[in-house]
Amino acid sequence: MFFWSSIILICAIEQNKCRIREHFELNQLSKNGDIILGGLFVLNFKTISPELSFTSKPGQWKCEGFEVSVFQRVQAMIFAIEEINKDQTLLPNITLGYRLYDNCVNLPVALRATTALFAGMDDVIPDYSCNGPPPVIAIVGDPLSSHSIAALRIISLFRMPMVSYFATCSCLSNKREFPSFFRTIPSDAFQVKAMIQIIKHYGWVWIGAIASDDDYGQNAIKVFMEEVSTFGCIAFTETVPTVYKREKIIQIVNTVKQSTAKVIVVFSSEVEFNILAKEIVKQNITGRQWIASEAWSTSTAMAIAENFNSFGGTIGVAIRRGSIPGLEDFLLQVPPEFNPDKNLISEFWEALFECKFSQEKSELNSSSEFYSRTCTGFENIHAIKTAYSDVSNLRSSYNVYKAVYAIAHALHNLMSCENGNGPFENKSCADIKYVQPWQVLHYLKEVNFTSHLGERVAFDENGDAIAVYDIVNWQPSKDGGVLIKTIGLFDEMATEGQQVLLAEEDIFWNFESREPPESVCSKSCQPGTRKASRKGEPVCCFDCVPCADGEISSRIDSIECLKCQNDFWSNHVRNKCVLKEVEFLSYEDAMGITLTTMASFGACLSVTVLAVFIHYRSTPVVKANNSELSFLLLISLTLCFLCSLSFIGQPSTTTCMLRHVMFGISFVLCISCILVKTIVVIMAFRATLPGNNMMKWFGVAQQRGTVFCFTFVQSLICIIWLSTAPPVPAKNTKYQNAKIILECDVGSLIGFSSLLGYIGLLACICFLLAFFSRNLPDTFNEAKFITFSMLVFCAVWITFIPAYISSPGKHTVAVEVFAILASSFGILFAIFAPKCYIIILKPERNIKRPLVVR
Repeated sequence: MFFWSSIILICAIEQNKCRIREHFELNQLSKNGDIILGGLFVLNFKTISPELSFTSKPGQWKCEGFEVSVFQRVQAMIFAIEEINKDQTLLPNITLGYRLYDNCVNLPVALRATTALFAGMDDVIPDYSCNGPPPVIAIVGDPLSSHSIAALRIISLFRMPMVSYFATCSCLSNKREFPSFFRTIPSDAFQVKAMIQIIKHYGWVWIGAIASDDDYGQNAIKVFMEEVSTFGCIAFTETVPTVYKREKIIQIVNTVKQSTAKVIVVFSSEVEFNILAKEIVKQNITGRQWIASEAWSTSTAMAIAENFNSFGGTIGVAIRRGSIPGLEDFLLQVPPEFNPDKNLISEFWEALFECKFSQEKSELNSSSEFYSRTCTGFENIHAIKTAYSDVSNLRSSYNVYKAVYAIAHALHNLMSCENGNGPFENKSCADIKYVQPWQVLHYLKEVNFTSHLGERVAFDENGDAIAVYDIVNWQPSKDGGVLIKTIGLFDEMATEGQQVLLAEEDIFWNFESREPPESVCSKSCQPGTRKASRKGEPVCCFDCVPCADGEISSRIDSIECLKCQNDFWSNHVRNKCVLKEVEFLSYEDAMGITLTTMASFGACLSVTVLAVFIHYRSTPVVKANNSELSFLLLISLTLCFLCSLSFIGQPSTTTCMLRHVMFGISFVLCISCILVKTIVVIMAFRATLPGNNMMKWFGVAQQRGTVFCFTFVQSLICIIWLSTAPPVPAKNTKYQNAKIILECDVGSLIGFSSLLGYIGLLACICFLLAFFSRNLPDTFNEAKFITFSMLVFCAVWITFIPAYISSPGKHTVAVEVFAILASSFGILFAIFAPKCYIIILKPERNIKRPLVVR
């Protein structure tokens, strides 16, 4: 409210004149001309506020703390204007003047200076309608985004253009709110983009962010956080207060100290951040990589030896450096003046030489009281080397220079307009003698020229300049100071991926390793693991969980593990799918060799017994036990032993069908022979009884037919099974996921069950018949041996069932082969061992005895 109450330009019909109602005491520098350009600069960095008692009219704001180096920007604007005035090709016959004010880094002062520019500060304006030429037609500045926003709320109403050389807030690109704003410095949106490119280049994903508590800082950090969220995380965000609060500064320092983030981005002017930086240096916080915004990346006040331990190696985005030929000589020609309209020069002189002019000469200079030595005006400016006279690193001054030329080219285009082809009503042109700000605004939008340095100057639809930045690095200099070295370039117009170019070998890293730091909340998950987020923490904080068996991750930071295909399995580090190990009962492994040896031994033993029986076929032992059935039984046992060999080796379609057919038929043939032998024993006993003639009904032909019929039934079962759903080779991963077990799938479970069930049925019948006839009084009674053999057979196969089901992999087949061999050996030994014992070892007992009935 102070603004509206303190300064109002009123037009009163009083002697046909407009009068100023209030004067402001502003630090200024001015020169008349046909057209006046306004300028707003930061020169004094401290203000003394007037007493606000609300009982009397407030006093004037006082400024102090003049910074010599930034006076170069003022001189750059004056130099550009003088250069244009001497140029006969640009604005011929038109002289530019200027009116420049200091905003003192204070919003009230900045608003007063803005109002003084567009409203004027002359005591009397002799124009009845107040429609004369405006005091200024365009303003260069304000350098601060917050000040620019506030000023534009007013001057945009009058469509007065403002061309800023340092206000970077992306919010100022909004043409709806700020239609008359232009700038020769890129928007923060591009600055953030440059920072993001650097951060991505080094793989930093865990980042701290600090911003000043103003429009510049808050808008920049908002855009920055949105960009970072696409690939990383913000470890912390802090706001630097614009008004000094020690508690807040300490709290920010503690956050920086405790955070694991090694990379910290700062969006702040050097004034606000310098206070925080001093506390960081005081507490000796090191091991951080600072990323500086353009507002402090080239600050000579901060890039000093005292700060290097904490801030050395800082990487910053900087305004594009340029050169202005002739500026250095111009800077050294400034004479001290004691004109109230040029009191900025007096302040500059006093600050440069640390003296003061006599009070009557510089009554308006509030800062002079800090110096005890009296200025003479003849001090040698050439003898002092300061940042003011250093033109080797022109950045903001170069932007001021371009801003003045942009306005000059807009005026030149306005002058070049031909009536009838103009851009205004009825195709009219503007009159340069009575040019209005809104007319200049129109032509500023179309400014597009190449400077004498070969740089293109133009504004896009948002009033923004072409985005080109220097990337700088704070390095130690040979004299013990700090060198701000350009180590790269950001060019928005370059192709994607080529926008940031860095000279890696020129970068100084302020770490013991002299290598880029690693800034992550959690280290990358290596192949073979996946990322598992931690509850309640940012996505950049995670645990690395090994992939499960059969799953892999082949990339770094995989969020999930991929399951291997059926025939593949994960390797031991879980980063690659490899072919599963194929397992089957092989002839080459120990178990296969053992079973093959046992089967071969059993077959040979059976053949040997058969040979013995054939050799002794005329003896009573062989004759008494039906030699023909014994021969057939030994042949079937040989087949039983041999059929087990078909279970060993890699399964194929042929072996899968063969093994079950051979197994089924050979065992049925074997059991059939035993069953017939049992029946023969029973029949023989019955035949010895008086009046019983049963043997004539169960002679040799019937015995053969019975064996054939039993075997034929099994053969029929096998034929039906093989023709409907035969056994086929199959890959089994049910028991061991890491292995492929090659086995024979039975195909039809009914067929397989029928085959086994039929064998089991014959075995049970045989066992029962033998059991009930085990005590028959025959000389060579086989019933007891058959009973024992069937007991062994049934025990083996009953035990086989649970063992078969519970045995994994190749052991399943091994159990089946073992059951075949065990039952075969059981029958062989139980039935034929006693006979061979008598035939070979006890021949004296191999005689025929009469039947004795007890």
